[in-house]
Amino acid sequence: MNKRPRSRAFRNLLIALSALVAVFVVGTIGYRILGGPKYSWLDCFYMTFVTVSTIGYEEVVDVRHYEYGRLFTVFIGISGIGLLGYVLSTFTAFMLESDLNALWRRKKMLKKIAGMRGHYIVCGAGRVGSNVANELFMTRRPFVIVDDDISVIQHYLDIHPEQLYIEGDATDNDVLLSAGVTHAAGVFAVAHEDSANLVISLSAKQLNPGLRVVARCHEMKNAEKTRRAGADEIISPDYSGGLNLVSAMVRPNVMNFFDEMFKPDSKLRMEEVRIPDSLVDKPLSFLYREDRDFVVLGIRRQGAWQLNPSPDHVLHGNDVLMLMTSPDGRSSLERLIQG
Repeated sequence: MNKRPRSRAFRNLLIALSALVAVFVVGTIGYRILGGPKYSWLDCFYMTFVTVSTIGYEEVVDVRHYEYGRLFTVFIGISGIGLLGYVLSTFTAFMLESDLNALWRRKKMLKKIAGMRGHYIVCGAGRVGSNVANELFMTRRPFVIVDDDISVIQHYLDIHPEQLYIEGDATDNDVLLSAGVTHAAGVFAVAHEDSANLVISLSAKQLNPGLRVVARCHEMKNAEKTRRAGADEIISPDYSGGLNLVSAMVRPNVMNFFDEMFKPDSKLRMEEVRIPDSLVDKPLSFLYREDRDFVVLGIRRQGAWQLNPSPDHVLHGNDVLMLMTSPDGRSSLERLIQG
């Protein structure tokens, strides 16, 4: 999180120190030339030091009889005092950015994460994990990123600087607890290695049996092991990519439709909303409003799909509505159902 500010402050500090050293070098050489060989190099350096530091005991190198000597002293004094003040300010900024400010930001972020409820945890911020995070961000779902490589996290923070994250190994129970796994709605196990995703699935389910775990799996032979470890769903990018290639060939318009919905700048998404017991025996039209911005494509009940339900369709508990809507439409519908 503080990598970029710290490097900038450190770079400014180096520049300021280099400029101050240059002033001392110029001052020492200048006084040596003005004073002549009767003054040692140490005398000339000391003259520069008392001028820059404004101590001003006396003129160690007597330049009172040289008009340009006094002007040179004025130049060294103004330049040195200005640079000395800049060095002190950049050093203070460097200390704040590298230690105190980083500590304060970390405590503030951990406090925010501790107060989250129903959020998601993305374990792994690589190419797959960053795409998962982007989709959660676009659909306005709260989430926390977990990765043990700060450079990978920083790559995502370059675009989303306010994103909450935990730097650590997601296979460690303490790291998952810091990410709020006990109050999370789901965990994405999208680390690079199948073995790590298996351990993440097992740990997450042990810490919170009620959450949903979706795991990435490179080798399909590891899918069953990961599922037994606790993953509710297994996704293989290679397998899914193969199916998408076939779909792009034999059903291109369908693929174009889904590609359009999942574009980062698209407002339409396929969403699902679960019906609570409070809406049992009410018609589907109860959820309709004049300004509704969603379309009900189907209802899943006891493992079976009912497509294109009529407005008079009676809702049952635990029905799942499959919708086409925007993030705002999903949020408004969820508020209506909860209310």
